[in-house]
Amino acid sequence: MVDRDRHHRSPPETASPAAFLPCRDPVPQRDTAPQAPAALPVSGRFLAETFSNSAGSRSYKLYVPGSYRGQAVPLVVMLHGCSQTADDLAIGTRMNECAEIRGFLVVYPVQTAAANHAKCWNWFRPDDQRRDRGEPSLIAGITRQVMSDYVIDRRRVYIAGLSAGGAAAAIMGMAYPDLYAAIGVHSGLACGAASGIFSAFAAMQRGEPVVGRRPNGSAEVSETRRTIPTIVFHGDRDRTVHPANADRVIAQAQAATVLGKTLQTGQVDDGHAYSRTRHFDDAGVAVLEQWVVHGLGHVWSGGDAVVAYMDPRGPDATREMARFFLAHALPG
Repeated sequence: MVDRDRHHRSPPETASPAAFLPCRDPVPQRDTAPQAPAALPVSGRFLAETFSNSAGSRSYKLYVPGSYRGQAVPLVVMLHGCSQTADDLAIGTRMNECAEIRGFLVVYPVQTAAANHAKCWNWFRPDDQRRDRGEPSLIAGITRQVMSDYVIDRRRVYIAGLSAGGAAAAIMGMAYPDLYAAIGVHSGLACGAASGIFSAFAAMQRGEPVVGRRPNGSAEVSETRRTIPTIVFHGDRDRTVHPANADRVIAQAQAATVLGKTLQTGQVDDGHAYSRTRHFDDAGVAVLEQWVVHGLGHVWSGGDAVVAYMDPRGPDATREMARFFLAHALPG
């Protein structure tokens, strides 16, 4: 999140013999999440590119699945956490394997040590919480550059992130509701949760309510904005970012009255138990989804522990985010 993330790195754990295969199955309708053999081999291209604008320059990695032949496909933007790289996030989440199965592109913007010495996205700085300013302009610019270079279904562009990347994804959803159809926040914070380094630590430690500011820190979001479809994962043993921050993300994303709510509980074989709450709109569509993974720390649920900040014992956040994303499109 901020510098402290480097001192909360969870040591890699030994992966179970039966690792999740991302995105193969829909959400399990039983109490135990299914397991499957090791992930499918990747047959696409993983490219290194760069984007620049008046706010600076950022490199990014782009995964193009082997099935892409110029047809209109969705795009998922993935934002890494502190001290991570694009490769770390791709390997740990296995989002590229998911893209092969589901048929979408994945782009991984890369934060620089020059911008933040721990390579955290600066989610806690007001100028990096606003549309067309600072880092949001760079992330949106990378998104649009990929949309220009490839045939992307413009109604089906999504963004997700882990830790500082999750907080940045929440900012992007609030600042660019016309660009992203849905967002995923894993172990992150709501937009505007902090306005500086000291308030950042306070928000991380206590999960204080976001009050006294508009969703993107400016006057550019309408009071009649739509509910932004949002899926949140958070471990209830997270000692870096307080689990209450997940509630703040869900509350901030909700703009309209939610008519129904369901709670599902389950258990991963030889792994963590979880609770999943879904909120439905007046059409019966689940627009908000919150997963609390019991016993999970500050790590990606269901990830590959060959890299840090991943725990293979949880429900597969990659599969569930992809499933949630592809169920939503921008109106119009």
